[in-house]
Amino acid sequence: MGTNGSTMLQPLRQGLPPLDPATVSNAASCALPARYEAVREARKFTRNTLDQWDLGERFDDVCLVVSELVTNALRHALPASAQRMPEQAPPVRLHLMRWTERLVCAVRDPSHDSPVARDSDDFSAESGRGLFLVDSFSDSWGWHPLAGTLSGKVVWALFRLQPAQPGVVPAPAE
Repeated sequence: MGTNGSTMLQPLRQGLPPLDPATVSNAASCALPARYEAVREARKFTRNTLDQWDLGERFDDVCLVVSELVTNALRHALPASAQRMPEQAPPVRLHLMRWTERLVCAVRDPSHDSPVARDSDDFSAESGRGLFLVDSFSDSWGWHPLAGTLSGKVVWALFRLQPAQPGVVPAPAE
């Protein structure tokens, strides 16, 4: 039997063939409660994780995408009862996975409905732009239904990373 981690990554393998979960150099995940404070928790988790992986310079873009994916999961993928019963197992999980030149953010939720980017010409609208932002700030994104015993789906976003140049010391942050 595989662990939940490998089952979780199965859909990513279908959507991103070059990214074999066995070659992940770093991976971290956190369970998020069915409350809107979860977005703040996801941002904090992302900042701490990227700092540990020396990817702090990517924080702004990655965090914006994480915020949108988590907000979408909370807003569209949870049954109304989940909001009222926080003592149940947290239904949303954020996964961050790093390969040498790729970073993937994946948010798992219990819904089977596909994420839908709403066509909106109204750029002052407060909602409906989440997937437009995900598309704009990440290099690619997609979603897959979960395989095996897990129900729901994973929505993922991929970021290309600059390979570290041997002998080149990054400039200190201002």
